[in-house]
Amino acid sequence: MYKAKTTETDRSVTAFIETVERPSIKEDAYRLLSIFEEATGLTAKMWGPSIIGFGSYHYKYESGHEGDSMLVGFSPRKAKISLYLYQALPEREELLSKLGKHTAGKGCVYINKVDDIDSDVLKDMITKSVDYLNKLYNN
Repeated sequence: MYKAKTTETDRSVTAFIETVERPSIKEDAYRLLSIFEEATGLTAKMWGPSIIGFGSYHYKYESGHEGDSMLVGFSPRKAKISLYLYQALPEREELLSKLGKHTAGKGCVYINKVDDIDSDVLKDMITKSVDYLNKLYNN
């Protein structure tokens, strides 16, 4: 049976951020923590060893696979900061075009630093992701 690697933990978010080696990434992690908390109204939790997540939902696919995941989150990684937002959001491409300097992968949006992006657009993406997932999964 499949076991999700990224699950909510009791680890301290602040303690994790304090382990970030690069001062600029650590500062951005605290800035993102504020942005995500303001946009979601939720308390940050650690998901796995290095992802800071907000809220959760339970999913179940037609295949029978089910589990729990965070609604949105971020991870202050060494190379880039990963933003975890709902990738199938209908207005995703339009919002990404307004976000600022970033790259987008299949499931994540990557930024070098918070100053490269429009934080209001990020807040909008966070809010829309949370609303969409809550509606989709009846949270």
